[in-house]
Amino acid sequence: MDSEGHIKLTDYGMCKEGIIGDMTTTTFCGTPNYIAPEILKGESYSFSVDWWALGVLLFEMLAGRSPWEGVGQSANPDQNTEDYLFQIILTRPIRFPRSISVRATNILSGFLKKVPAERLGCAPDSSFADIMNHAFFAPIDWVALEQKQVPPPYRPTCGGDRDLIHFDPAFTDEPVVLTPDNEDMISRIDQTEFDGFEYVNPLLMSLEEQV
Repeated sequence: MDSEGHIKLTDYGMCKEGIIGDMTTTTFCGTPNYIAPEILKGESYSFSVDWWALGVLLFEMLAGRSPWEGVGQSANPDQNTEDYLFQIILTRPIRFPRSISVRATNILSGFLKKVPAERLGCAPDSSFADIMNHAFFAPIDWVALEQKQVPPPYRPTCGGDRDLIHFDPAFTDEPVVLTPDNEDMISRIDQTEFDGFEYVNPLLMSLEEQV
């Protein structure tokens, strides 16, 4: 969230270099509660797993609980393991609370299809357009949203980009220890990977000027 209340949702836990277009991978990784069925099955996957994870997160936000409620909280220790959680993800039908709207239930059902080809956002020709055009997002002007023209419902009280008022002092008061430069390692890094990057943190520049 920036100082004006605009947000971006990212998850680099499933970020992998070189996956573009129709390319896939088979790496087993991710936060257990959000791992898609195709990963658990050892199948090749691509962006389908991102829409699954978004569906789990959206379910938690709308329902106030996990789709896999009860897993990890059982008196039976065998039902508190990752293996049991993964079995639930693979086999248990998801039950949607009656408290959420029909549109919300519909989009959650779309994101949480266990078969990737049936999942919302995974159609080869329409993909993201299917999500943008879903009835759940009908009130959203996507162009205005991307250009930050939609007034956020919440704007944090903030004194600037470096204001730490919303961060726990337990972390902000920790001494900053810079990692020592390893000249040998730096010399072995392909510096062309950084071509096109020209931004330098102004705070870092001011510190260098003081040295």
